Amino acid sequence: MKLRAFQPEDKNGIIALIDRVLREYGDKVYLEGVDSDLTNIERRYHARGGAFVVLENEGKIMGTHAVLPLGDKPGVVNFRRLYLCGTLRGTNVSGQLMQWALDWTTENGFKRVEFWSDKRFTRAHRFFIKFHFQKTGEERQMNDSWAPYEEFFFCRDLND
Repeated sequence: MKLRAFQPEDKNGIIALIDRVLREYGDKVYLEGVDSDLTNIERRYHARGGAFVVLENEGKIMGTHAVLPLGDKPGVVNFRRLYLCGTLRGTNVSGQLMQWALDWTTENGFKRVEFWSDKRFTRAHRFFIKFHFQKTGEERQMNDSWAPYEEFFFCRDLND
């Protein structure tokens, strides 16, 4: 397994991985809405000062993670697109993906991480808490996919 920077030829593999994960929760990728960032990762992440990585095994995308600076909040980065195929969840690989994002964040001078997570991803929420993210209690209703869904807000100050 190799953790590496996104390459344009990864796009279809990334979309397929995320679609497989979402289907486990009765959902699917919606490129016309919430998942439109996946159609142009270079513009949506790299051109905005962020980064997107993939976990690859023998040419197959097995995991993803991305960081995106929040332009309206100096010093704050948004974690996005943490997805891992089912066989690798709960292994040290998930921790490696999260540690990559934390390392990138501090190496690039950011002091805070904020992100929203679908309420259905309860296993991921436990994982976030292990990495000292706080679930604030803030929730939001989303209508930018095939069906409405709800999200929890998570954050962590990195000077702790």
